[in-house]
Amino acid sequence: MAEIASDLRNHGYKLYYCGAFGIPFGLFGTAPPPGMVDTGPEPPAAPAYRGLPLSAIRREVLMAAHEGSEHAERAEQRGIGEATLEQFRADVRNLSAQYLTGEPYGLFTEMRRVRNRIAEALDRRQWPRDAAELYLLAGCLSALMAAAAVNLGYPAAAEELTRAGWAYAAIIDHRPLMGRLRLCAAYAAYWNGRPAQSADLARSGVDYLPDGENAAQLHLLAGLAAARLGDAAGARQAIGAAAGARDRDHRDELLEIGGEFGFSRATQSYYAGFVLAEAARGQEQSDQAAAELEAATRRYAAGPGPGEQHSRRCQMLAHTDLAVARLRAGALDAAAAALEPVLALPPGERTAVQGERISVVRAELARPAYRGSPQARALAEQLAGYVPAELGRLPGTPAAD
Repeated sequence: MAEIASDLRNHGYKLYYCGAFGIPFGLFGTAPPPGMVDTGPEPPAAPAYRGLPLSAIRREVLMAAHEGSEHAERAEQRGIGEATLEQFRADVRNLSAQYLTGEPYGLFTEMRRVRNRIAEALDRRQWPRDAAELYLLAGCLSALMAAAAVNLGYPAAAEELTRAGWAYAAIIDHRPLMGRLRLCAAYAAYWNGRPAQSADLARSGVDYLPDGENAAQLHLLAGLAAARLGDAAGARQAIGAAAGARDRDHRDELLEIGGEFGFSRATQSYYAGFVLAEAARGQEQSDQAAAELEAATRRYAAGPGPGEQHSRRCQMLAHTDLAVARLRAGALDAAAAALEPVLALPPGERTAVQGERISVVRAELARPAYRGSPQARALAEQLAGYVPAELGRLPGTPAAD
């Protein structure tokens, strides 16, 4: 009886559940038919893109983003401070200005110290704009050191320095600096006894720097080399080309540095007179050269014009070449007067280039016209030990007696 009562109770429960959920009594206790029970949304199948699961793609994108962030963090680390960069700028400006009037050897050693510090800075990670400025400053120092090396009597070393500077200029594609380095190379080649190469280098420099005062200097150096090669017409044409280049105004970063990177009108006049003297064929042309050199010495004496600075080395060279021109004209007293400031120059400021021009003065004093002249002999004796013995000798410079 108890079992029957239990079955009846269970049967009642089944009827109750079937009524509540709408299940046919015959299906109670079996698996529900599809769609009978809502089990929620089906889990999505793992999607793929070009055969890769999206999880892998997500991982690659996030990794790339993180890597970019880490690289940017490293790139933000500036390898040089603004104070140090400004110090380098000031050093180059000061050295360029001091070179116009200072002792070449002492300045050369200081140029080397600053250049080496800049090279060390370039070995560190730098922002692109900082690296570009450091390359410019390193190239400027190479140009200054090359000029000093020639004046110390080592033109071959100057040529090597210009090649180093050219590498810096090429990295940043700085055409005014390239033109300046061509000028340095042409200057070194001229005083190293290779005028043909000097002319080629100077003309090449005009391709990089066709306008302005430094373009004028390139033309005049090409003219000086042409005169040494016997091309008097080419030398005179170069003087006209230099005047035209200067008339075409030009500004660049090197001119803003100033000092040795400028080219005053007095120095342009000296170069023109030197070219004319080297190209002179006859007394009339020699007189023209002397007039131009006299004009240069007057301009130096009057002081720099607006925005100009004068080179004492070029000023003394103008006096020396004026003395040569006056000796060739038979004016011994005038030649001695022209040489007075040259003889007063301190030994540390005397250069190998100045020594080469002094040797030309001495050669003129040894001509038959001055034999037997006590004044000529006394002047020659004063000039005998003019160049310090520790300076290098430029090719072709006669040995001192």
